[in-house]
Amino acid sequence: MRDDRAVSAEDLENYETDAELALFREYRDVVGLFSYVVETERRFYLANQVDLQVRSAAGEVYFELALVDAWVWDVYRSARFVRSVRVVTFKDVNVEELAKTELDLRDVAR
Repeated sequence: MRDDRAVSAEDLENYETDAELALFREYRDVVGLFSYVVETERRFYLANQVDLQVRSAAGEVYFELALVDAWVWDVYRSARFVRSVRVVTFKDVNVEELAKTELDLRDVAR
């Protein structure tokens, strides 16, 4: 007897492609609301306030980020808007201030 609930590899790939496209469209719609782009080894964030501290413990250097009014690029996260985020990472962190004149992506990929 065949299980009609089985998902094919193609169905799964189509779902992931659709989710990624929806995430990009959401990013395009919200990027103008934020002042900073933050990239860590695991995530990409938009935020309006960023505090980056370089820390050291037991001879290891790590970075501690505090983000306020943030949006998280994560295709599997249902609530991407967060009031505050604390991130600790041992890899490099990239923080860029966005130039508001460069942020009009509304005409891209419609």
